[in-house]
Amino acid sequence: MKMNKNLGKTSLKRKRRNENPLLDYDRLPRDLRAWIANAELPWRPRSVLKAYERAFSKTGDRNKAMNELNNIQHRLVAKDAIVIWGKNHPKVE
Repeated sequence: MKMNKNLGKTSLKRKRRNENPLLDYDRLPRDLRAWIANAELPWRPRSVLKAYERAFSKTGDRNKAMNELNNIQHRLVAKDAIVIWGKNHPKVE
């Protein structure tokens, strides 16, 4: 039986990468590490940092940038929920 590395059933894209996610995680600022630790999806540290930096450059505010991470995750969960559980799932918009 092939293990899927705790990703579960999802319709979202997955890619193999040659990187060290633990080292990338350790290099993140504390608030981003905490965000990843409580995330609903299996985020890559580099993806979180990239999304955060993009949001911060637009808003200039750390709290607004963190809220944008939550908004991105909410959209991804809603997109996946409709495929996996159907349109009646509570996370579907």
